[in-house]
Amino acid sequence: MIVVTGATGNVGRPLVQTLAAAGEQVTAVSRRVSDAAVPKGVRIRQADLTDSESLRPIMDGADALFLHDGGASAHLLSPRDIVDVAKAGGVGRIVLLSSIGVVTRPQSASHGGMMQSIEDAVRQLGMEWTILRPSGFNSNAYAWIETVRSERTVAAPFGDVGVPTIDPADIAEVAAAALREDGHAGQVYELTGPALTTPRQRAEAIGDALGEPIRFVDQTRDEARTQMLQFMPEPVVETTLDVFAEPTPAELRISPDVEQVLGRAPRTFADWAKRNIAAYR
Repeated sequence: MIVVTGATGNVGRPLVQTLAAAGEQVTAVSRRVSDAAVPKGVRIRQADLTDSESLRPIMDGADALFLHDGGASAHLLSPRDIVDVAKAGGVGRIVLLSSIGVVTRPQSASHGGMMQSIEDAVRQLGMEWTILRPSGFNSNAYAWIETVRSERTVAAPFGDVGVPTIDPADIAEVAAAALREDGHAGQVYELTGPALTTPRQRAEAIGDALGEPIRFVDQTRDEARTQMLQFMPEPVVETTLDVFAEPTPAELRISPDVEQVLGRAPRTFADWAKRNIAAYR
């Protein structure tokens, strides 16, 4: 049995689908998971990672765990308790969805510090572990859905600064390989897309997939900050804007790890846009 936490998220959902299609027994865990959200035959369990004891019956008898915070607030998580419960339930293999921020922004509690504490807890429990450190997700472009639908417009800061964002489906496929196959224990995979893309280029790719032009509006940092503060804590906003404005060399690096694990190049942002274009119509 493979337990997938964050099962309704941008990585968890395709991971559950991939594992189920491969014939694995899967338990999909999320705070609001339902039968309609998973393939037939997948067991669902509602739980919250901030309450590690609620995970105990879910982990009982499991062989492997995909661990993702599912959007929980960092200060509410107890990483050691979560992995202790997993080990007590019989889990022998953990694949952790961490963040490239552990390397690139280690002083940031929101981008590196919290995930470092979870990585440390996973490493110290004496079971097989694999750590995935992705760059920014292509699916962050879902933030543009409303303005693309209503105005065929995208507004973003630092429109010509590129980073190698990644398709969450590629992360899911790497996770599935690490959960199902030998040879990944003790590995840390940095996962990126195949090329640097700018916000302006990503908006153009959405327009190409729609078959209609998208107007790009280059926001100031203050305008972006005001917008982001509506749904993100201030420290997260400031570090995120720093990444957008001046990515470090490590944040600009294009990693070979997706191709190493999957035997193919990572998908492009244009691929992601075509596959998900219904969301913007």
